[in-house]
Amino acid sequence: MTAQAPAAAPPGGALGATTDVSYLLQHTAHVLTTRMTAALAGIGMSPREHCVLAHAAQQDRTQAQLAELSDLDKTTMVVTVDHLEKAGLAERVPSPSDRRARIIRVTESGAEVVRKGQAIVDRVHQEVLDVLPEPQRAVFVAALSGLATGLLAEPVDCPEVVRRPRQSRK
Repeated sequence: MTAQAPAAAPPGGALGATTDVSYLLQHTAHVLTTRMTAALAGIGMSPREHCVLAHAAQQDRTQAQLAELSDLDKTTMVVTVDHLEKAGLAERVPSPSDRRARIIRVTESGAEVVRKGQAIVDRVHQEVLDVLPEPQRAVFVAALSGLATGLLAEPVDCPEVVRRPRQSRK
């Protein structure tokens, strides 16, 4: 027996009580993550590594700043930077303004990987948007941006611990 997906919104756009917005958002985010992971694997990167490296390439940032920008906890950030450093893509250097902090600096080979990775990320995003009719693309992105910066910008306190889905490991 195959599982049936919850009802999506009808073509006319009317939403009803049977529209499962949680499923739609979680499922599409998961599938996009698997597509992105598979695409970046071609250059030996994960989405998390690309995200950290791309943010580090923009300007000097501390490990803590990169963790916040990349939405990573401290432990995951340390493991990610360890991997990037071991691969020769980034290095930790002392912060000139805070002797306790380390700046994550992208190496020359890391900058090349960022360029290749960003082209892959842009391509995957474009493939997703290309399945929508042209007039819906900007509306879709604006709606998601509105949710991400509005009502769904920050998690709320709740009695149970809600964990993010784990990323697949290789």
